Amino acid sequence: MQTLKKILRALLFPLVAGLLLFEEWGWEPLAAAFARLARLPLWAWLERKIAQLPPIGALLVFGIPVLTLLPVKLLALYLFGKGQTTLGLVLLLGAKLGGTALLARLFQLTQPALMQLRWFASWYPRWKNWKEGILVEVRRSAVWREGRRLKRAARIWWRRSVKTWWRRSR
Repeated sequence: MQTLKKILRALLFPLVAGLLLFEEWGWEPLAAAFARLARLPLWAWLERKIAQLPPIGALLVFGIPVLTLLPVKLLALYLFGKGQTTLGLVLLLGAKLGGTALLARLFQLTQPALMQLRWFASWYPRWKNWKEGILVEVRRSAVWREGRRLKRAARIWWRRSVKTWWRRSR
């Protein structure tokens, strides 16, 4: 049983870590982008109404998009199976980006009401701790450290290239 657990962990960890890293990276910026829609009067009104929902209403508003995105993701998998990899990938990435943006913003609006639900208030910190534990493990990995090193090197190279180009173009 222990061997099976290790194999499953080795197979699933990169997938789960990748999804969590994407959400970690995208959650705040995508929510902020979505929040800009509140400049529109109708959208601002809708956000105020969502923020005023009671806990069960907030749970429904937050949960329904999760459920509606599932068929879109299944359609993307179907397209992969039919050899339509580009269309499937575009659909999957679009659903992931759009879904993350929408859910991040909805969570910002509904979190106070959701935290009034005893079971949610109990499980949310556990989820955060679990997620943070995985992210800590990923950030300790050699792959992550090498990626950070390459990113820094690329950034330095880019800055030097731009400075060199700028000096030459004067």
